[in-house]
Amino acid sequence: MLPTENRLRRREDFATAVRRGRRAGRPLLVVHLRSGETDPHVTGETAPPPRAGFVVSKAVGGAVVRTAVKRRLRHLVRERLALLPPGSLVVVRALPGAGDADHEQLARDLDAALQRLLGGGAR
Repeated sequence: MLPTENRLRRREDFATAVRRGRRAGRPLLVVHLRSGETDPHVTGETAPPPRAGFVVSKAVGGAVVRTAVKRRLRHLVRERLALLPPGSLVVVRALPGAGDADHEQLARDLDAALQRLLGGGAR
């Protein structure tokens, strides 16, 4: 489970990440990243933690399948929070094939998408 301070909950935050962030698509998921906007010259303020949210539609499968996919994705993102810039918003949208994928396949696609968004991969 993601810690409370790392959860994306508000509709406006989801919309900001999707509309104003960068996007990387993979066969099983699409990752939207809106980098944090912090002023490094301001003293005394701590950078907000990165926050993540998940979108798993009915196209992925029934309720049991969608819940399992969300749990897997939450676990994977929790392990990768340290890679994200402070204050960033991440939305992970599962595509229909994610319901049949195993943990390793989801991890591979998530890593590839994050690497591309964080500047480590070719376009």
